[in-house]
Amino acid sequence: MRAVSLSFSGYSQYLSVLFFASAILYFGQAFFIPLFFGLIAAIILYPVCQWLEDRRWPRGLAIATCLFLVFLLMVALSVLLLWQITAFHRELPALGEKLTALLKTVQDWVVAEWYISLEDQMNWLRQGLLGMGTQLGGLLVGTVNLTVNFFFFLIIVPLFTVLFLYYRQLLAKFLYAAFRHQDPAYLREIVQQTVLTYHHYIRGLAMIYLIVGVLNSLGLFLLGIEHALLFGFLASILTIVPYVGITIGSLLPITLAWLTHDNLWYPAGVIGLFGLVQYLEANLIFPWIVGTQLRVNMLATLAAMLAGGVLWGLSGVILFLPFVAILKLVADRIPQWKALRILLSPLEESVSKTPRRMAKTKVSS
Repeated sequence: MRAVSLSFSGYSQYLSVLFFASAILYFGQAFFIPLFFGLIAAIILYPVCQWLEDRRWPRGLAIATCLFLVFLLMVALSVLLLWQITAFHRELPALGEKLTALLKTVQDWVVAEWYISLEDQMNWLRQGLLGMGTQLGGLLVGTVNLTVNFFFFLIIVPLFTVLFLYYRQLLAKFLYAAFRHQDPAYLREIVQQTVLTYHHYIRGLAMIYLIVGVLNSLGLFLLGIEHALLFGFLASILTIVPYVGITIGSLLPITLAWLTHDNLWYPAGVIGLFGLVQYLEANLIFPWIVGTQLRVNMLATLAAMLAGGVLWGLSGVILFLPFVAILKLVADRIPQWKALRILLSPLEESVSKTPRRMAKTKVSS
């Protein structure tokens, strides 16, 4: 009984730490969200920055070069996206006419099947628009706040990234002092291997998004869907949110295929295309490029997304996934964290790494 009570006391301490940590993260999200975005960016850029410094580049110049390359990449992606959006905007009048004709068909069907007159339908539509109009002020305020936060992030996240890269040796010394009971060389190896593995993982993910975007765009082009490049890469980028992102990314091209073609085989073809590409990505492309170095089971993934969404909203959904991945990397290299590694690993990986032992039972009379 005493052993059980001691065990319960230990778990209660862990729960108390988890509760207070969650409260601190929730109420301090205005500080922690840009801080952790900057940390993730610094982890990704660290190998490139270190490579430049090994070739006798000054640290400040190496960091500035890394940020400039990221800036050029963002500008190129923005120009490509703007070009596709501009081309899509030219098609809006024609799409509006087809949508109006489709709405007229739906209204006639409602009159024929449900005996609801056009006048009643228009009254309900006006009431709905009036209800939306009363919320317009709140929507505008939310848009302004979102814009301000976006520009704040554009400034503060690169600043945190620069500071993490510049003061990384100071942060490493703090880590060694905090875990002074561990061998510093062993800690240094864990940190370096974790950063390098995560860097390779992110580089592999970028290659996967590029391949999936090309396959999506090529398939949409062969199906005759306009603006295939925009919709193909948009769906590819949204796959950063597992299982949900691809659903959201496919809705727009499915709707466009439905509006621009009278045949229902086109929307069905878009659904089949995205399903095929996702199957190839999960079973062929991902294992080939990334392998099993950062595989986290579905339970841990959904739990991280839910916890991140509760604490930090969309930013939490994006950030908590790499947190769990990094936690698994650390757990793979610390024998004392074996239980956590088993909890985070896929079932087949946990079974393969767990030795099978024959249990011996002693029967006493």
